[in-house]
Amino acid sequence: MEPVVVVVLAGALVVLAGATIAVLVLLLRRTALPVAAPGGPSPEQLAEVHAELEEVRREAAELRSRAEREAGEILRRSETAAEIAAESASQMRREVEAEAKVLKYELKELRADLERREGRLAEREQRLDEEARRQAERARQLAETETELADRRADLDRLDEERRAILERAAGMTSAQAKAELVREIENQAKREASLIVREIESEARREGEKRATKIVTLAVQRVATEQTAESVVSVLHLPGDEMKGRIIGREGRNIRAFESTTGVNLIIDDTPEAVLLSCFDPVRREIARLTLEKLVLDGRIHPQRIEDAYERSKAEVQELCVRAGEDALVELGITDMHPELVALLGQLRYRTSYGQNVLGHLVESAHIAGIMAAELKLDQTLLKRCTLLHDIGKALTHEVEGSHALIGAEIARRYGENEDVVHAIEAHHNEVEVRTVEAVLTQAADAISGGRPGARRESLEAYVKRLERLEEIAQSYEGVEKVFAMQAGREIRVMVKPDAVDDIQASVIARDVAKQIEEELTYPGQIRITVVRESRATEFAR
Repeated sequence: MEPVVVVVLAGALVVLAGATIAVLVLLLRRTALPVAAPGGPSPEQLAEVHAELEEVRREAAELRSRAEREAGEILRRSETAAEIAAESASQMRREVEAEAKVLKYELKELRADLERREGRLAEREQRLDEEARRQAERARQLAETETELADRRADLDRLDEERRAILERAAGMTSAQAKAELVREIENQAKREASLIVREIESEARREGEKRATKIVTLAVQRVATEQTAESVVSVLHLPGDEMKGRIIGREGRNIRAFESTTGVNLIIDDTPEAVLLSCFDPVRREIARLTLEKLVLDGRIHPQRIEDAYERSKAEVQELCVRAGEDALVELGITDMHPELVALLGQLRYRTSYGQNVLGHLVESAHIAGIMAAELKLDQTLLKRCTLLHDIGKALTHEVEGSHALIGAEIARRYGENEDVVHAIEAHHNEVEVRTVEAVLTQAADAISGGRPGARRESLEAYVKRLERLEEIAQSYEGVEKVFAMQAGREIRVMVKPDAVDDIQASVIARDVAKQIEEELTYPGQIRITVVRESRATEFAR
């Protein structure tokens, strides 16, 4: 039996029991007879009692009837509640069974989905295994192909050499001669095209001609310079007349004082007709001062305010020229991606000389030499050119920072993000740091070739004469030497020995000893060749 039905029946029994108790209490009250006289109750009293008993019975019957009806009603309600509860339980059972069916279906679907996924994973693993096998097979085939290509390349190189030899024999000229002929043909074609371009842009050609003429005149003046000091710290500015010197000096010397304080350059006005001297150890500052004074002389108005204005314009112009010179050097060498500060420092070297040799020109020339050597050795030409171009970058700041220009240049290159190989080549090109790379060795070689070639650098006449005299003295000091000649500006020594006092073996010993003594005693750019000449002559007369 359901719990709800039990509760309803218990309630009905409680109601019925309460009604029965109420009837019994009423009967007890009504049946209580009053105490009469000793003689017993009177007939009236008995009649009254019987009437009340009837009344009580009637009321009890009504109460019983009402209790039965209520009990029936309760029973009906309990049956209804039981039916509702049974229906609810049945509904809940159906819902639970339906939900169970749904869950079983979903579980079945999930199991099927899981099985499908496992199948797909197995297929994917199988495909991956097949792909790995294909990759391994492809790698093996590539290795075989590379080997075959290497063999074919070797065969092609051999065939190319044979073809070149056959072509050289057929053409009657070597490959170098053919290249030279091709270069000449291209050069002629370029000249024709240049002529057409010159006619089309005549104004630009005129400006370029003026620039080249100025360069030629400057080079000519530099070659006829007599003193190294004048070349390195003094610039000469020609004036239209001697009366301009008075304007430059100004009232009580105020203009010359303002000029020197603004530019930081000493202005020397002496008895030289129509010329003044600008003296300063900083070549960039001296060039700015020269341009400033040139602008003032052309303008004719010279006073402190005009000096400051001309100085600012000249400073900006020189800075622009420095940057342009650095960019031109990079374009000429095919170098890109260099920090702008390094480009500006390279341009400043345009106004600096070392032993009479322009430093920027020396760097460009060294870079070309390094590129040629790198091409011959199958090395990175761009890296070698970069190392050689920047190896003297520290000379732009040696008058501002104490220390060796090699170490200063290495620190500057490191600060502006240059490659470590470039930095090492810079700091090691004077052996101040132990050389560790091929690039550093080639940088040293290119530097020595550019500085040591004939005519590259000049020294003072006094030091030049002393060096030649010492070379001849060293060679003359050996026994058996008859004459000594210093030739090619001291780069070659001809030693004439007595044939009867010196044999061939002794001549070789003399050449080696002279070279060793020169290396130990003298300092010179490049190398010196020692040639010992032993000549035997036999003379007879026929009569």
